[in-house]
Amino acid sequence: MSAFMDLNVKSSADKSRLRRVIETAAHLGFSTVAINYVFEPSTRKKEEIPTPTPINELIDQLPVVQGLSRPIRVLNRLTVVMSDSCHYRSSTPEYRRFDLLAVQPTSEKLFHAACMTYDIDIVCIPVTEKLSFPFKRAPINGAIDRGVVFEVSYSAAIRDATRRRYTIANAVSLMETCKGKNVILSSAAEKLCVCFQSLELRGPYDVTNLGLLFGLSDGDSKESVSSTCRSVLLHAGKHQNINTCRTAHFCVCLPVYLFVIRGQEDSQWDRLHPQDPAGGAAGLN
Repeated sequence: MSAFMDLNVKSSADKSRLRRVIETAAHLGFSTVAINYVFEPSTRKKEEIPTPTPINELIDQLPVVQGLSRPIRVLNRLTVVMSDSCHYRSSTPEYRRFDLLAVQPTSEKLFHAACMTYDIDIVCIPVTEKLSFPFKRAPINGAIDRGVVFEVSYSAAIRDATRRRYTIANAVSLMETCKGKNVILSSAAEKLCVCFQSLELRGPYDVTNLGLLFGLSDGDSKESVSSTCRSVLLHAGKHQNINTCRTAHFCVCLPVYLFVIRGQEDSQWDRLHPQDPAGGAAGLN
């Protein structure tokens, strides 16, 4: 089994809270997390694209991943919430500050464009409300052919019952169309309880169990937090070579990092939970 990744940990102005989420991710066995900066442009006023906080300013010493002998890797990601085609401009220089680029389309037309033409790594599926458009096989197959992945975040399903129903319904609809291919599961975690443990960040086994609930097969569910996430990094690396790289640090370190991940594939899953065949804590409790 590949190294585990959560490519959507929500950014926060509270650096101490964000540090605790990263520490929790390392404790749960995630070797990589991506801090997600959400940008929702408005047609009424001009808004600035957020600037990612340098990792060395966020945390002095990165925590060591449970079961491994190296620290967790933290990437920066930008998600553009699109309600108009002009909201995403591939030539925008500010995009190069980020290691990963994602869009969240709000209409069928924008979803089609995101799948077929935009220079992105991830298409986010809104899960907090009923979708305003159906998934169609043509754009989804186009995205798969281009190496773009679809993301379903599960933290909304933990917050309340209504969002849980929408999350499951939207996820199942996606899986029926894409056949479970090119799907990643992420937390979009942001909240902590008083004991400083992340309520919205679950371990790899719990996430794969949720994947089964969302309609993924056992194999695709495990890949959604491991090898499919790795393919996202490879896809981002290819675009960096074309676009003079989004961040120099990521471009230099990516080949070595992926080589290390491949060397861990056969053993990490069992090392993290050697006595836990049932999959850890109950997923949505």
